[in-house]
Amino acid sequence: MSDSDDKKSGTFGRRRLLQGLGAGTAALAFPHLWLPREARAQTPGFGEVRHLIYIRLSGGFRFTTAFNSDVADEFNPFGASDKRAAGTEWGAGKLLERATWLEGEANKVRRDLGMKPVNEFTNEMCVLPCVDHEPFSARADGGHGTGLERFLTGYVGGATGFLTLVNYGVRERVRKAAEEGITLLPAFSLGEAGMATGAGEYASYRPPVLEGSGFERFSADPDSILPPWAAKVAGNMDARFQARLHTALRGGVETYQQTRKATSDYGKIFRNPLLRVNRQSQEEADGIKNSELVTLLGEDGTGMRAALALRLFHFGCPAVFLNQGGYDFHSREDMELPTEMEAANRLVSGLRTALQRMQHPEGGTYWDKTLVVLGSEFGRTTGGSRYNSANGSDHGSDLATRWMSMPFMGGVISRAGKGGKSLGSVNRSNLKATGPVYSYRSVLKTMLDMLGADHQGVFPADAPIQDFFA
Repeated sequence: MSDSDDKKSGTFGRRRLLQGLGAGTAALAFPHLWLPREARAQTPGFGEVRHLIYIRLSGGFRFTTAFNSDVADEFNPFGASDKRAAGTEWGAGKLLERATWLEGEANKVRRDLGMKPVNEFTNEMCVLPCVDHEPFSARADGGHGTGLERFLTGYVGGATGFLTLVNYGVRERVRKAAEEGITLLPAFSLGEAGMATGAGEYASYRPPVLEGSGFERFSADPDSILPPWAAKVAGNMDARFQARLHTALRGGVETYQQTRKATSDYGKIFRNPLLRVNRQSQEEADGIKNSELVTLLGEDGTGMRAALALRLFHFGCPAVFLNQGGYDFHSREDMELPTEMEAANRLVSGLRTALQRMQHPEGGTYWDKTLVVLGSEFGRTTGGSRYNSANGSDHGSDLATRWMSMPFMGGVISRAGKGGKSLGSVNRSNLKATGPVYSYRSVLKTMLDMLGADHQGVFPADAPIQDFFA
């Protein structure tokens, strides 16, 4: 009897039975084995958020010192926090307690605005301890170049940046708003060109890359310079030029024309005083002043970019990417990581405070409608010691390099009942996974999903993570 005959008779069939036994046996023998799940169109959290803040802890971050800290000293020489918020299941590191920006009378204004040390709201964050670039790979990718390519695009040599996928995914939302006369800003990369790659059908959805933290160069309206008759002549010339082109060449011209029109539409927004966050105006918008945003987030480049991100959201921007810090501590990590981590703590605390204070135009707060995610191109290792010979850490092919313990926070996490939860776990002595391992592309796809972005055909072998809503 053939397998097809078996199926007709209502039994499992020999092939399916063997497949089921093989998968089940493997899962019991190797609980850390990553098994691909059946791809689903979306999660129950599809479209739950309107905005995403995606932060890269630059240079390769030693995740076990902050977001997976209940491990042996060789992985976390700084220790775990014994002051984590009640209900926190994931390993919050002692470094998350650092908050000199809240100490003393000079910083009372931040305390009054509601800022807290990160360890006091760890129960609002969900952590995935075992995110891996390639769960089926024999070794971790600890390369600065290839690890960063995966972080930005999902693949080594990937042609399409993540923010390009965001803009492509929300194109229907943008089109419908345009039909109502509303211009929605696209996603923005605040300082990382690799997030803005894309060709072919994605070309016209590449996000702007902004260096700095403002739009001061958009002080004049170029459209107002030309009289109506001259603008009409220019438009007719463009149309005639495009009509004479071979059809195979028109795509690039159309992309240019769309970009030019978008620049004109966006320019009207870029000239809005609300986006001049460096001027720290006292005018209130969405329930908060620019001066208060800067007080919360800081006057350094990262703080100003974060403040600008929140103001871009006011104009419909779906996502912003920014870099924070520099964590490639091959030496002096024992001295320098705590200071660098404190700056990250302030960024996270300031964003939480601002988002919870800000009133969203669609109702509720921005916290209700924003997802904040931290990641890096890989983790860091010392090969069995607390530090390497230079009191730093390195990156190679082991589990410490492999696991990116990524935290998620925002109203969607609280609504799903995952605040303080750990989606997965490790053996504290050797970092072997004792729970789920997620592919990095699944994380990217989950962020697209929560944004309500169309991700059909994106990373087809990697499903969005359902466990946030299980």
